[in-house]
Amino acid sequence: MPTLFITPALAIESNEIEMTGIRSQGAGGQNVNKVASAVHLRFDVRASSLPEAVKMRLLALRDQRLTEDGVLVLKAQEFRSLEKNREAALERLAGIIRAAMVPRKQRRPTQPTLAARQRQRETKSRRSRLKTLRRKPE
Repeated sequence: MPTLFITPALAIESNEIEMTGIRSQGAGGQNVNKVASAVHLRFDVRASSLPEAVKMRLLALRDQRLTEDGVLVLKAQEFRSLEKNREAALERLAGIIRAAMVPRKQRRPTQPTLAARQRQRETKSRRSRLKTLRRKPE
């Protein structure tokens, strides 16, 4: 398995990625019971050669594919061939890492505008009047 290029400047060595052939799920006749065409990809984020900032963003993901030990587990069973599933798993891993490389935009807390506050008050008073009219007369 060759080196996986994430960006022109960033690559992951093949020894950092563990791939296992497993039996695919679903329909497929007798062949599905004999051939291991699906792929289980395991990538240890903490032990990888990725930059620290990318590692931290990956570990902060709230993703069920990420174990408590920091291992990213992907399963590819889209295609009938093992080789195509391998490529698909690697491409998905690269996509996840590329997404983690983009820093999140810092949120700047803002105050509601004067017009927005006035609209809120207006809506609240309109609602109050409506509820008052629904009451039984005294």
